[in-house]
Amino acid sequence: MGDAKQPPVWRQPTGAAVSCIEKLKVLNENYRELAQLTQDAFEDALLMDCDETQVRQALHELVDSLHNPYRGRM
Repeated sequence: MGDAKQPPVWRQPTGAAVSCIEKLKVLNENYRELAQLTQDAFEDALLMDCDETQVRQALHELVDSLHNPYRGRM
């Protein structure tokens, strides 16, 4: 995949940066794993002759469809 995009500065709902080292380790590891998995799926689709624009749209829709099970609980 080459150089992966660096994880963002993770922020709390207040806008303050997350500062807990253990939380940052988990968040950054998850981010890197998702980046690699997404890149692999994208490349597979292209190798199977799928339309690049359609694949990107499908991946965006997948992220947009994520459900927050903790809304209102925290």
